[in-house]
Amino acid sequence: MEILQQRSTTAQVWQAAEEFIRLFHRENAGAGDPRARLAAVRAELADTGTYVHTAEELVHGARVAWRNSNRCIGRLYWNSLRVRDRRGLTDADTIAAECFDHLREATNGGRVRPTITVFAPDAPGRPGPVIWSEQLVRYAGYGDHPSITVGDARNAPLTEALLRLGWSGGAGTPFDLLPLVVQGVDDKPRWFDTPADAVLEVPIDHPDDDGWADWGLRWHAVPAISNMCLEIGGIHYPAAPFNGWYMGTEIGARNLADTDRYNLLPAVARRLGLDTSSDRSLWKDRALVELNRAVLHSFDRAGVTIADHHSESRRFLSHMEREERKGREVGADWSWIVPPMSGAATPVFHRTYEDRPSSTAYVHHPGAQERARGRDLV
Repeated sequence: MEILQQRSTTAQVWQAAEEFIRLFHRENAGAGDPRARLAAVRAELADTGTYVHTAEELVHGARVAWRNSNRCIGRLYWNSLRVRDRRGLTDADTIAAECFDHLREATNGGRVRPTITVFAPDAPGRPGPVIWSEQLVRYAGYGDHPSITVGDARNAPLTEALLRLGWSGGAGTPFDLLPLVVQGVDDKPRWFDTPADAVLEVPIDHPDDDGWADWGLRWHAVPAISNMCLEIGGIHYPAAPFNGWYMGTEIGARNLADTDRYNLLPAVARRLGLDTSSDRSLWKDRALVELNRAVLHSFDRAGVTIADHHSESRRFLSHMEREERKGREVGADWSWIVPPMSGAATPVFHRTYEDRPSSTAYVHHPGAQERARGRDLV
């Protein structure tokens, strides 16, 4: 039974590998005829149950995975992704150190660079390393209910688990940096304090109201997803943190505004003197606009890369047109592509899309979301 299962798995890897190798050779003029490479991959699979991507294949595969990300609106820049090849690393200490170097390099003094760091892949009988944290930078949440949580309520379960594991906690502010949780090969998950010099933070204030500075709002510059698996041609890289740059609504309409995150709309409305007695006054909408204005203004003033949802929507349609000219179909998830604010005012709203699956992609494997909440960490 186990032998049959292994053969089936190898066959599935070969199918995905053949598809990717042919794609790589088709899209890279200097790669030549794929037949020799396919023969080598087939032989390596038969001998070891897996195969090793060349450096060039890894770079192209990581970029194509971004190109295939149905939930990402910023794919126009897919071919500019910087790939840090760290496939030789399997232990938590060096992986954590490389993650912090990733942040330093991607931050680039505020001119944020799309970057991915790829660690060791899964191998037959030996899973690769895993990063439990949802992103390389997360803020602590102290408490168990949004109404009493100090910080990011989304991260309250992980914060509690880390405190039980021995983390002493931060200063108790709404923006304490959480440690990074990494599980090396043949190891238990461990936490690593996030160095302050690895994280650029932007103070949030409002262009028309200097008093916003008194709130002490801020947000980090680099959104580096770290709990998704990079899949290329049947090979799984479970630890492969990657980043683009923020679109303003991710911070202003979600992270700071969602009721299960920082829930700032009531406070902003009070600051603006809005009538909050009825939803029909549209106080939430007006507060949302001002909060998003503050985010864009603050990042611009700090010289940190950020996109606005109107510009990024137009660029996404440019991406679709460019890909279609090359004969490639673009998949998209409408519910993610349409911005969470003023959707009907953007051109991406007035279209339908097909959510196309791909074998070269970034995916959430089973258990990834639970690990990000700290489940079974202790």
